[in-house]
Amino acid sequence: MDYKSVKDSEVFISVLMQPSHSNFGGKIHGGYILSLMDQIAFACASKYSGAYCVTASVDTVDFRNPIEIGELVTMKASINYVGRSSMVVGIRVESENIQNGFVKHCNSSYFTMVAKDEEGKTTSVPGLILNSDIDRRRFVKSIRRMEMKKAHSEEYKALDGSTAESLEILSEYNVQVNLSNNNE
Repeated sequence: MDYKSVKDSEVFISVLMQPSHSNFGGKIHGGYILSLMDQIAFACASKYSGAYCVTASVDTVDFRNPIEIGELVTMKASINYVGRSSMVVGIRVESENIQNGFVKHCNSSYFTMVAKDEEGKTTSVPGLILNSDIDRRRFVKSIRRMEMKKAHSEEYKALDGSTAESLEILSEYNVQVNLSNNNE
């Protein structure tokens, strides 16, 4: 089996934010940023694996700080975890006011990418060499996120929405439950 280091996967992009990227509130549209993140995740995973890659899932994206028109957005991506054919790409998004040099962390996210061969079937990816404590910590955190995601998925499947417990949960929210119009 081949092995590559995290450094072998690193990709950086910088894009100047323009008025055409803004939303109605005058800030850069989150969907535009997500599109750039998907592109850099693809580039990082494909660079690392040497294969065409597709997005399998995106972990939580919390927009911490707004991005302004005229700021330079830099995205940094690297492989945090590898499985047999899957990879977790960690992405950090920062924006910089290019007049005063102020840099702010806008968001971080984790994209799970899957390597595909020419026939569209999953294909193996190289193993990952962990050269630093940061590499090791990111790998372990990826495993923990996957474990939590799996546990959450199993817990979610167990809920059916019609039990007394579900009705009790609904009573805590701003909803009106009308059971006489059951249109399933």
